[in-house]
Amino acid sequence: MAGLLPSGTTAIPAEASKTAHTKAEEKTDYMNLPCPIPFEELQREALMSLKPETFEGLRFDFTKGLNQKFSLSHSVFMGPTEIPSQSAETIKIPTAHYEFGANFIDPNLMLIGRVLTDGRVNARVKWDLTDNLSVKANAQLTNEPHMSHGMVNFDYKGKDYRSQFQMGNGALFGASYIQSVTPHLSLAGEVFWAGQHRKSGLGYAARYETDKMICYSSRDVI
Repeated sequence: MAGLLPSGTTAIPAEASKTAHTKAEEKTDYMNLPCPIPFEELQREALMSLKPETFEGLRFDFTKGLNQKFSLSHSVFMGPTEIPSQSAETIKIPTAHYEFGANFIDPNLMLIGRVLTDGRVNARVKWDLTDNLSVKANAQLTNEPHMSHGMVNFDYKGKDYRSQFQMGNGALFGASYIQSVTPHLSLAGEVFWAGQHRKSGLGYAARYETDKMICYSSRDVI
């Protein structure tokens, strides 16, 4: 083939041509980055992988679907509950409770309710207003004074970023933002203000993902 080339022309090896073509394909398109996961899922994703849920005692869960959107759930738990103490020893108190739940799941609306025998009532709502904007709310009512709480989140999903604004009882306000900077790296930050406790803080995090691993790092400053 070299004999067919004009004088003074150098043939490019096939492997070098393939490598150059591969590098051209791997060039990052910063105008078409993937949308990252929500900020609140960063720590939850790591805890689910590195710290699986464990318990001591007996637990029974049963869910019955009544139709495609509505279902009922029953849960029974018997075992010790750990109570924090001032000493290094952990105090365990035997407990048992039953939980009844009702779930309504729709493509744009999710309603979840739980009632426990100790008097607690939990409720969660997720409503997708548009393809990009959604509202989430959760509340817990208890018989104990000053222990009931509620929170509302507004989530906005962009092409390559997500943002969230939170507000809850006790003059709690927070905001977070996460941005994809490369196809594998996302950077995030959050700020919050707890008016009832007169505390404020900020945090930042980074998440790196490949086909075989996920790395996550965060730091909070209060």
